[in-house]
Amino acid sequence: MSSVLTVASSPGFLERLRNAGVEPGDSPELALNKQLLFFATGLVSITSMLWVAIYWALGPQFSVTLPYLFQLTLAGNLVLYIYSRNFEFFRFTQLTLFLFAPFAMQWGIGNFITGSGIILWGLLAPFGAILCYGVRESIVWFLAWILFTALTGVVDFLLVDGYAPQKLVIPLRTSMVFFALNFIAVASIIYVLLRYSIEEKRKIQERLEEAHRQLLEAQYRSEKLLLNILPAPIAERLKQGEKIIADRFPDATVIFADLVDFTLIASHMSPDQVFGMLNEIFSAFDDLCARFGLEKIKTIGDAYMAAGGLIQSANDPAGACADFALAMQALLRHDHRIDGGHMALRIGISSGTVVAGVVGKHKFIYDIWGDKVNLASRLTDEALPGSIYCDAATYEHLAARYDFAAAQRLHLKGLGEVAVYPLIGRKTSS
Repeated sequence: MSSVLTVASSPGFLERLRNAGVEPGDSPELALNKQLLFFATGLVSITSMLWVAIYWALGPQFSVTLPYLFQLTLAGNLVLYIYSRNFEFFRFTQLTLFLFAPFAMQWGIGNFITGSGIILWGLLAPFGAILCYGVRESIVWFLAWILFTALTGVVDFLLVDGYAPQKLVIPLRTSMVFFALNFIAVASIIYVLLRYSIEEKRKIQERLEEAHRQLLEAQYRSEKLLLNILPAPIAERLKQGEKIIADRFPDATVIFADLVDFTLIASHMSPDQVFGMLNEIFSAFDDLCARFGLEKIKTIGDAYMAAGGLIQSANDPAGACADFALAMQALLRHDHRIDGGHMALRIGISSGTVVAGVVGKHKFIYDIWGDKVNLASRLTDEALPGSIYCDAATYEHLAARYDFAAAQRLHLKGLGEVAVYPLIGRKTSS
């Protein structure tokens, strides 16, 4: 006995009792079922004590053994559940008590009239089964209540002549009062439980909707982040489960832009200042890149790489890259908020076939490969500060619309002698 009291008085036991036996891992539906059954147990216990007091106040005095035994059984079953945490057993036994106890009490008092229809309280069992089990499972409980009601009615019908009015324990007036009280009490408890159930389910639904909204927001942020890393069609192919993504583009244009003497300028600045300046410049380049319909590939230190003619990029990739190059130069020359160090760019542009795809398994990127990528990089290395070097293929695309300086011959590492065409700007009309 002392060990039981020790367990019962432990914080864990009291905490579970205060929370209606709800465990941290319970689903919202299971938690609601536990709360409803606790709530119903409390209402029935309080009402049964009140009923006995009203009976005695109105005059009839009979044994209170059965009502008190009913209350003690309800309370003991509840304590047993809190101790054992076996909700399945508690649910079945508690509803069984709700079903059979009213019939036992009516049989002890007399018939339908003397018992004031107390068997109405048995309806709490099938109704509780609807809330705590489900609609389908509640059918058995309702049929059991009908069966017991029918049997009670048959017995009362057969024995009605054996009841003498003068021998009735309970006056007829008292029976009429309790008929009304029983109807009111049962209907009130059912209404309160139903209202509580609907209100709690509404709260659960609101929490689920809020969780769904937060999930959608997180998904939107993830999608947006993914689209900042990969082109939209590539991201969609990855989400569809495509493992290897590599495409060949025969009419692409690649552009490299390198900040001249950035390392020297950065050596006189704090890390925060270096990052801030580089972020301002490249963020402005990102806006220009999107404006001209190009695909940003990556940044490498102080170099910026983009391409046209990939996926759904610009229809005129060479022209878009030329305009992008001219816009980047104009931005650094004229917008001192972006470039406080008055830096210059070396830019190389090359056109032709490239291969593009997703590289890596973790922290993957969308990258491009090919001779034209290497050529654009080499042109950038050889370009003079403030100049834009284009290869022959790019020149052929642009010669009718753009002005170029005289062609040059450069020896590029790994590529040999290459014709280079410095881009000046768009042709002006006469």
